[in-house]
Amino acid sequence: MMNGSTAPSTPRVSTWPLINSSVRVDGVLVTIPGLFVIRFPSTDDPGDTGWHIDGSFDVGGEWWVNLHSRGRALLMLFLFTDVGPDDAPTRVRVGSHLDVPPILEPMGDAGTHFDRVVPMIPHVHERKTALAMGEAGDVYLCHPFLVHAATWPHRGGSPRFLAQPELPPVAPLNLDRHDGDYSPVEIAVRLGLGIAG
Repeated sequence: MMNGSTAPSTPRVSTWPLINSSVRVDGVLVTIPGLFVIRFPSTDDPGDTGWHIDGSFDVGGEWWVNLHSRGRALLMLFLFTDVGPDDAPTRVRVGSHLDVPPILEPMGDAGTHFDRVVPMIPHVHERKTALAMGEAGDVYLCHPFLVHAATWPHRGGSPRFLAQPELPPVAPLNLDRHDGDYSPVEIAVRLGLGIAG
């Protein structure tokens, strides 16, 4: 986790757009959609708190995901307000990113709808649950296959603001590098597939 006051001051981090904006990356204009999730104090079920992984590419207006995490380098959670245990923090299944690769591998490059993945993971509900809590300005940088869910009810005293901007990858995941120089995301996918780091 990076704290906003200590995050690297590179243009890519400090000026990264958060909502339906464009940015120049190495001279190329890239449109980067994002998502602000705002939870108001309430005991009503918002209807969107199921366990899932985020989709990473569009297929006919639906979000899909594949083994190479096409279209998404990381799951990022930007806290814009302080988030404590009563403020509807995002729940994460610790280590669940290792459970996803064996589910996605047989589906090849086509992948599957993101909602189909978690129901196919045996025993994911037995994994420890952690809460993404912190101070305004904190950022969680997570593996794109991390199983997570919204929390309710929101018992806090004020709205909780969270952003989930997309981070497009520089290149697709490469799980068979000749030089063995794997990224941390690639290492985790390989471990999930039972391939040594």
